[in-house]
Amino acid sequence: MGIFGRFAGVTIDCQDPQRLADFWSAVLGGRVTESLPGWRRVTVDDGTPVLTFQPVPEPKVGKARLHLDIAVADADEAVDRIGALGGRWTGERHDYPEGAVLVMADPENNEFCVVQYYKTSGRKVTPDVA
Repeated sequence: MGIFGRFAGVTIDCQDPQRLADFWSAVLGGRVTESLPGWRRVTVDDGTPVLTFQPVPEPKVGKARLHLDIAVADADEAVDRIGALGGRWTGERHDYPEGAVLVMADPENNEFCVVQYYKTSGRKVTPDVA
């Protein structure tokens, strides 16, 4: 059986599509466009899947069942930069031999993770953003 489809993007329900699109555009280095009236889309030229922000009237409630992982070179620096953009660190951090994972929230409290992967060569451990 061949490939049935390809991963093209993620749509996020939100109350303020422009605010979230601006936030994610700054985090990912993308550009914001209007996909449908009131909707916003963030496109990054590196082949990253498109993020689309769909307006909904209700606020987010409860834990998300799906979240984005954002690879970074330095997790602590990413926390500071994301905070300056209007996001926040939830205080949750997981350290694994392959890297560190910090749970973040965007301006509407949608969870995502910044992930600092490590590449090991002999005894030296260096960050690896893949």
